[in-house]
Amino acid sequence: MKKIGFVGVFDKTDLILCISKILTKAEARVLFIDATSIQKTKYVIPTIMPTISYLTDYQGIDIAVGFGDINQVKEYCGIEENDSLDYDYIFVDVDDYYGFENFELSSFDLLYYVTSFDAYSLKKGIELLRFLEYPIKMSKLFYSKQMFKEEEQYFDYLALGLKVEWEETKLYFPLENGDQAALIENQRLENIKFKNLSNIFKENVTYLVNEIEPSLGQKNIKNIIKDL
Repeated sequence: MKKIGFVGVFDKTDLILCISKILTKAEARVLFIDATSIQKTKYVIPTIMPTISYLTDYQGIDIAVGFGDINQVKEYCGIEENDSLDYDYIFVDVDDYYGFENFELSSFDLLYYVTSFDAYSLKKGIELLRFLEYPIKMSKLFYSKQMFKEEEQYFDYLALGLKVEWEETKLYFPLENGDQAALIENQRLENIKFKNLSNIFKENVTYLVNEIEPSLGQKNIKNIIKDL
């Protein structure tokens, strides 16, 4: 079982769903835990009778909402604390330090830090990372309209002194290129489609899935995306 964490206050829900959908099409069992304070999945993932905490299926992906740590998820599923959840991949989305600590993201296989360059996403996200007490490796996923060099320089300035070891690879997701409209349409149709998403979005998702599960291979991942 691989555990992957997505960290930051910028919205990561649709990206995680797209990655999860590809893996489920490859016959993997995927659990997506929304541990953010806003719990967007509660509003965009259809469920018959939502409660404070629940687990529901969406497009073959198990979605967990309202849980404070992994043991609460196990208890809900009737699994002993020392036993493992029966999934190939567990994705956890956090937007504060409490979620980071409670779900023990420091022990995860991969961590992605996601931000745009508006003041709130930058400064609130950096505030989260300032609580880290020991070095942790993360990869950067940047959302920007044009990704100016000055934007990344400003991010690096804000990140000075953080106990984060940034991976060399970083991905850029352009804003205002039609992806947001396509993702909103997916929400309205209650489906995960790649048809109207930009090539760069598809390329980035291909890269991420390949990093998460190299055995799939980029060619196979791209074929899955075409089918979706």
